[in-house]
Amino acid sequence: MLTVRTDSPTKRFLYLVALLSIAPLAGAGQNNTTKSGSWSGILVSSSCNADEAFAESPECTKNVPGAKLSLYDDTNRIMYGLEPQESVVAHLGDTVTVRGTLDDNIIRIASIELMSIGIAVGQRAPAFSLRDQFGRVQTLDTLKGGNGTVLLFFRSADW
Repeated sequence: MLTVRTDSPTKRFLYLVALLSIAPLAGAGQNNTTKSGSWSGILVSSSCNADEAFAESPECTKNVPGAKLSLYDDTNRIMYGLEPQESVVAHLGDTVTVRGTLDDNIIRIASIELMSIGIAVGQRAPAFSLRDQFGRVQTLDTLKGGNGTVLLFFRSADW
């Protein structure tokens, strides 16, 4: 008959192995994912989900009583909670860049700034020269018409 003493080195070793095996699992349950950075997107109502925000539903930019504002990032289709809400309440529907710390899925806001795409209406375009679809070089002056110029640049959808 084989007997094992409770204070034997083998049993202590097995307890130690069991403890070391469980410790990483306990740490995983306390997943602390805080990181600093900046995130860009549109401020939408938290009553809207990511699919609705992606579809640009008008409901997402309506002020819903009791709902908070969230940052919807369309590059990864994630909605982030925002704190403090006082920093963003005036920007519903605006495209912004938020700087701060991300803790789980909530951004603790350090700063927020409105994003602008392109130049403002009436602002003069910077000098440029580009080849058109026929290989001819075009500049702001070569494109200028009698009533001014409208420029539209778009990214190809098939790249």
